[in-house]
Amino acid sequence: MKKALITGITGQDGSYLAEILLKKGYEIHGIIRRSSSFNTGRIDHLYNDPEIMGKRLFLHYGDLVDTSNLNRLLERIEPDEIYNLAAQSHVKVSFEVPDYTAQVDALGTLRFLDAIREVGLREVKFYQASTSELYGKVQEIPQSETTPFYPRSPYGVAKLYGYWIIVNYREAYNIFASNGILFNHESPRRGETFVTRKITRAVSRILFGIDEKLTLGNLDAKRDWGYAPEYCEGMWMILQHKTAEDFVLATGETREVKEFTQRSFATAGVEIEWTGKGKDEKGVVVKTDEAKLAAVLEKEGATGIRKPVMPKPGTVLVEVNPRYYRPTEVDLLIGNPAKAEKLLGWKANTKFEDLVDLMITADLAKVAKRGY
Repeated sequence: MKKALITGITGQDGSYLAEILLKKGYEIHGIIRRSSSFNTGRIDHLYNDPEIMGKRLFLHYGDLVDTSNLNRLLERIEPDEIYNLAAQSHVKVSFEVPDYTAQVDALGTLRFLDAIREVGLREVKFYQASTSELYGKVQEIPQSETTPFYPRSPYGVAKLYGYWIIVNYREAYNIFASNGILFNHESPRRGETFVTRKITRAVSRILFGIDEKLTLGNLDAKRDWGYAPEYCEGMWMILQHKTAEDFVLATGETREVKEFTQRSFATAGVEIEWTGKGKDEKGVVVKTDEAKLAAVLEKEGATGIRKPVMPKPGTVLVEVNPRYYRPTEVDLLIGNPAKAEKLLGWKANTKFEDLVDLMITADLAKVAKRGY
């Protein structure tokens, strides 16, 4: 039975990856940070399964800023594969906590690689969660493994160090270490402060009379959005490749934040149109379809719990607030996954519209059932 160590196991990607590896027969060890509140919600279904927890799934307290802790865990577990998914991963927040972001996202990767050397894990395979934010102020369209980097945030800069220290230790010490340069990947498990989940959650709360409107930053920002479970499968495929290399995982398509917002409302039975420009742009209700929303709720078994409140035509549901603008904006990201498709046989299959639909449907059902 192979052993895999996952940092960030309580996050979106970590939870999906744990499920995938358990199905493949792995023994999973996850590193979690000590918290005064429960932070295992995404893996509770695994944690509470007596056939898995303590038999094939083990959780350990740890942190990427604690070198001695990493050394002890590697000595005790002796993993075959390590997936380093832990990070301070919110771009906007990285401008507020740049030092912490660098300690975890940049130096945390270095600490891990040095721990591998000190413990003497010669055969271990290491996956580093890299990011499309490396490209920042894009130098070519689309972006591939050979595109020059130009990060535009403390998060992007920290991840750039993580990327290059992986390459350096791979070449200097012959460690099997690979970067997965993953473009945006979303799911119903996405954190609520990330723009896609912020949109689907707000739309759901608006339609149940909890919130009045959705407030966003740059509506024109373009991103390459895929479905997270498919990208987590890609992480595993990267480590199964015969040689340690770096791979871009992406859909090859780009959409605006505005499109994601409009599709979220439309799936829930609300058609909006855009008026104004820049910070004065607004999303206004054109018409509603209560039957469409009712059908979505019925399909999810979420009828009769909390009654939806459809907005009237002319109601402003989306506004722009400049405080959500980044100090340096990344306007366009679109990946070229040709290398991954050719060498790994990996491909993003979930279409943009289907991704939005499954996310808004999940949040509508959640708000209907929980009432908040």
